Amino acid sequence: MRKIITFLFLVLCFSSIHGQDTKEISESPTIGLNSELTYRMMEPNQNLRKLEILIDAKSNDEIPKKSLALGFSIIGIADYQRSNRNSKFAYLMRHPTSNNAIGETASEVVLHSAQVSLVGSLNNWMTTYGELLYSPEQSFGTGTITSLARNQIEFRKGIILLGNLNEFPIYVGLGKMDLPFGQTRSVSPFTNSSMWHAFGVLGYGGVVGFKKYGISASVTAIQGGAQFRSANTSVDSTNVPSRINNFAGDINYTLAFTENISLRAGASYLKGSAYCQAWPVMHFMPCSENNPAYSFYGELTIKDHLLLQASYAKTLETWPGTFNPNPPLNQFAASKVSSLNLGARYQINQMGKIVYAVSGEFSNFRAGPENSPWERQSQIVVGLNAQVEKTSRIFVELFKTVGYEPLNFISGGNFENPGETHSDRDARSKGIVAGVLFSI
Repeated sequence: MRKIITFLFLVLCFSSIHGQDTKEISESPTIGLNSELTYRMMEPNQNLRKLEILIDAKSNDEIPKKSLALGFSIIGIADYQRSNRNSKFAYLMRHPTSNNAIGETASEVVLHSAQVSLVGSLNNWMTTYGELLYSPEQSFGTGTITSLARNQIEFRKGIILLGNLNEFPIYVGLGKMDLPFGQTRSVSPFTNSSMWHAFGVLGYGGVVGFKKYGISASVTAIQGGAQFRSANTSVDSTNVPSRINNFAGDINYTLAFTENISLRAGASYLKGSAYCQAWPVMHFMPCSENNPAYSFYGELTIKDHLLLQASYAKTLETWPGTFNPNPPLNQFAASKVSSLNLGARYQINQMGKIVYAVSGEFSNFRAGPENSPWERQSQIVVGLNAQVEKTSRIFVELFKTVGYEPLNFISGGNFENPGETHSDRDARSKGIVAGVLFSI
């Protein structure tokens, strides 16, 4: 609690500094809510380019000068799942391990996550954002969802943004954030796509972006070593993040055919993906060589009612850790890693305090050759969403997964027999999840 109070005090002091022009000097700092921006910045799966959301909001005068906006968001869910394998549930909105799923059925009524955020603005071109996250269901801590190690609060994102697109088309962002690589968003009301789980980069970095004439482009300097998600470049054969030796590039173009129809297409490159460790594979381990990745993506929007999207990402080199040197698993060669996402969302109504939408999405994660136990894991999600007051949503989803391949020890190494793996290409699970996302 002391850390949270200190953080609030520092951001308040920063946002209260006097501007340079006479008008700014005469303005008094304000503290309040910005619920619609809070929702867009903290919703966890439908738009993950938070730096772009922030620069767009700043340029659209949604963030007043000399202001501090407090936000809160919380997600509660109830779910039921059934698997054809004992204690193997591949649905990734909760860690699919035997710590959290025993037997062939699993059910929950739980708090999935909760967030607190601050948006501070000094003048018309300096903005800050900070976010605290509590997420026992997806924490990397050990134990069950009730263990102390998984019930921690982390500073999930922190951004310092310099820029205003109304004045100049170039902006700069610095901090811990979702870094622009590929299209990792989902059309589902709650579930993240496998594309995000495979290639969604969260890390320390600095972004220089350009946005004008339908073009959105960025170059990102990423801290080396093993980052929080999906990025890893070796620093003197270690995973210590003591050098800026990773980077990403992204560019996309939006073409408006008519006032109601637009198409966006883009491509990305990442110098060092997370798929570079040797066998046996464990999260955040050092790599001997980098494994770059690329991505292509596109989305078609029609009359704000229909959204169609597709994306594909793949590593340039094979993932060394997907080769297990011990028989009988040594028959499977090391493989490149790829992910495919296809999704559609249809908004049923435009008017009213509650807006309804239906969605369907397929996504996968492929990490092994054909017939290997870790060949692939895919998911299909069909959802119904009720958007309330542009800041909250009530949802229900049906999902099905095919394959089971946790990243840790994906090709074996965690059993007494080194030629054994917990991955299972023939594992199947299906289930239903319902819940509420509330933001203010």
